[in-house]
Amino acid sequence: MSLELTAGQKRKVRKGKYKTKFEKLIAEYKNVMVIGIDNVGSNQLQKIRTALRTKAVVIMGKNTLMRKLLRDNIANNPKLEKLVDFVVGNMGFVFTNGDLAPIRNVVTEFKVPAGAKSGTLAPSDVFVPAGPTGLDPGQTAFFQALNIGTKIAKGSIEIINEVHLIKKGEKVTSSAVALLNKLDIKPFFYGVNVLSIYEDGSVYPVEVLDITPDDILQKFLTGVSKLTALSLSIGWPSQLTIAHYFANAFRKMASISLATTYSFKQLDELGKKAASAPKQAAPAKKDGGDDKKKKAEDDKKKKDEEKKKDEDAAADDEGDVGVGGLFD
Repeated sequence: MSLELTAGQKRKVRKGKYKTKFEKLIAEYKNVMVIGIDNVGSNQLQKIRTALRTKAVVIMGKNTLMRKLLRDNIANNPKLEKLVDFVVGNMGFVFTNGDLAPIRNVVTEFKVPAGAKSGTLAPSDVFVPAGPTGLDPGQTAFFQALNIGTKIAKGSIEIINEVHLIKKGEKVTSSAVALLNKLDIKPFFYGVNVLSIYEDGSVYPVEVLDITPDDILQKFLTGVSKLTALSLSIGWPSQLTIAHYFANAFRKMASISLATTYSFKQLDELGKKAASAPKQAAPAKKDGGDDKKKKAEDDKKKKDEEKKKDEDAAADDEGDVGVGGLFD
């Protein structure tokens, strides 16, 4: 009697083991990353599994089987229903109880360069740099068909200006693929993408992981500032505005005190502190060019005035002598 299992029996055993493992992960871990694995090879996944050892578990499988296992466990854990809708396309799960941000960084770290494929959507813009291509002049017609300006330099084709060959989100054309292959350019980098986060029943976009505690604090302080301004503008007293009310009242009392003979302890203490504070020395006046020029002008003016007085006195003396001689 042969003990060898048939193909159907082997498949049933594999499904049983997968089910046991999947249900164990669901029960053990509260956080799940939904990942996309388009254009990702088995070698990349193996490196990710090795890097996440003891931190997280990566699991793949057929979508129909994963959806069925999730639905079968909804009765025990109703929160799992939110994960069912994410089982679409080429995807997988990363189960963890650790900090999600660093694990996301490890998952997305492993990327490999890849050539463009005709008909696929470009994950990023592709530019062909200006300069020599190393191709012989006989292939000039190929560049002309793509409306790429070229010239012949040192026996090879040279691209005159940088070319925006493929735009992000658009389908890659066969002519663009042919050009990139001729130039031996691998423009894209493919790796695992984290699509969504499931955290103990809550589902949110992966961008939330980029928010830091400082960002949260800044948002909170901005909200407090706006609420304080609103309370002050409508005259609604609250814990946020009490300090402002006391400060305004103190300023009004200080104004009244300064305008009258009335005084109070807090204002006296404030005056003493102001009086005892070291006074800032006035900056020394620089003897600049303007001061020297002004001093020279004043000296000249003074000399001119003295000279004029002397001349007037001399003229008076001469006049008196001449007149006296006439009458002698």
